[in-house]
Amino acid sequence: MYAIVEIQGQQFKAEEGKKLFVHHMKDVEAGNTVEFEKVLLVENGDSVQVGAPTVEGAKVVCEVVTPLVKGDKVIVFKMKRRKDYRKKNGHRAQFTEIVIKQVIA
Repeated sequence: MYAIVEIQGQQFKAEEGKKLFVHHMKDVEAGNTVEFEKVLLVENGDSVQVGAPTVEGAKVVCEVVTPLVKGDKVIVFKMKRRKDYRKKNGHRAQFTEIVIKQVIA
């Protein structure tokens, strides 16, 4: 059984026991339980329920493992040759690590 759920504006495939790295969620601590009710699709064996836009009564229960995980460093370098133009910029995305505990349909 799995579900397609929208978390922080992104869609994820949620199965029990699966770890996900989602955009950083503020005001959560390690060990907290979080519920997401924006379930777009639920597959249970042979039956598939597709929401319009969401499936009624379905939710995904997750546990926060690590509230702040920094992603890999991304370097953005722009250059125009012979024009003395160089710009170097970079960033590290921030994520929250969660584990799917239960898919309720």
